[in-house]
Amino acid sequence: MPVKNRFAELHDDISAWRQDLHAHPEIGFDVFRTAEIVEEKLRAFGCDEVVTAIGRTGVVGVIRGRADTQGRVVGLRADMDALPIHEETGAHHASRIPGKMHACGHDGHTAMLLGAAQYLAETRNFDGTAIVIFQPGEEGYAGGKEMCEDGLMDRFGIQEVYGLHNAPGLPAGSFAIRPGPMMAATDEFKITLEGRGGHAARPNNTVDTAVMACHLGVALQTVVSRNADPVEQLVVSLTAIETSSMAFNVIPQRVTLRGTVRSMSAEMRELARRRIEEVTHGITQTFGGRAEFDFPEGYPVLINAETETTYAEEVARKVAGDCQLAPMVMGGEDFAFMLQERPGAYIRLGNGDSAGLHHPKYDFNDEIIPAGCSWLAEMVETRMKVA
Repeated sequence: MPVKNRFAELHDDISAWRQDLHAHPEIGFDVFRTAEIVEEKLRAFGCDEVVTAIGRTGVVGVIRGRADTQGRVVGLRADMDALPIHEETGAHHASRIPGKMHACGHDGHTAMLLGAAQYLAETRNFDGTAIVIFQPGEEGYAGGKEMCEDGLMDRFGIQEVYGLHNAPGLPAGSFAIRPGPMMAATDEFKITLEGRGGHAARPNNTVDTAVMACHLGVALQTVVSRNADPVEQLVVSLTAIETSSMAFNVIPQRVTLRGTVRSMSAEMRELARRRIEEVTHGITQTFGGRAEFDFPEGYPVLINAETETTYAEEVARKVAGDCQLAPMVMGGEDFAFMLQERPGAYIRLGNGDSAGLHHPKYDFNDEIIPAGCSWLAEMVETRMKVA
């Protein structure tokens, strides 16, 4: 089965929806306009049930098939939020809101799932129930977690769940997936070094937090290079250093360091947390200072279930003729929370030769819409075949 003909017919409409969403980006949970559009379209398509305010501003549509002999329920998820980036594409549909931009393609994900929902509501060619999930707050807000905590899976009886993300650099309309860990756990750390500030001309009267910060920045690199097993995946990146004084002649009272840890296993996640804290306290004690340490947990590792990955790959091969093995990446994705609740899989859809994700010149490639819609709809029809 190649791309479904219906999506070729709907291509212009779905592209227009996507470009409208792109022009009006919304961030985090404040996706009120987007959620309202999604709700209106799902009702217009004839979904059997449309529920709002799941995970604050999430929207869920229920589409029942022409039969329900086994009580099967499959969920499909798309994210709706944008990023705090100033757009530089120059496109006619470019963001109309300064400092906000759909730089990750969630506008395309939402539009494709809307297209799939319209097709599924029209045809009902499946035995069971399809749940279309439109999630806010993927970009650092853990909207997937909030939807799960609002009872998403149990309330709608979801048994397995699938999602996709566009991939710049992968040929347009092609697919890639891998079983097991595919995207990293994304944690943050914040370290506040406290010393004794003073005049830069009299360093002997101070406990120099700037010197502590310099030593700590170098020492943190050894967490990966000298503590982690070389065959494991682990990243520790120091990304910001802020001193309490910016004056050239002041040794600061305190310095704050921030960074991120990316890992592919619980063992590496815990090792990084422990060693960062141990190294920090060792250096501050050496210099006579002290430290406050914060390590809030972010998104978990995204782990594709083996069986469901096979299903997703088979459908991708039907749609595109092939499906590549996706690489592991150290970026994070809060669909991981949904995959902790139910078995499922997350697949990459090639965006072609575009700017990278989160880049001010990125734009979703509308030419891949039929392929993405076809994969989403076919996941439902394949997993819940009519006898």
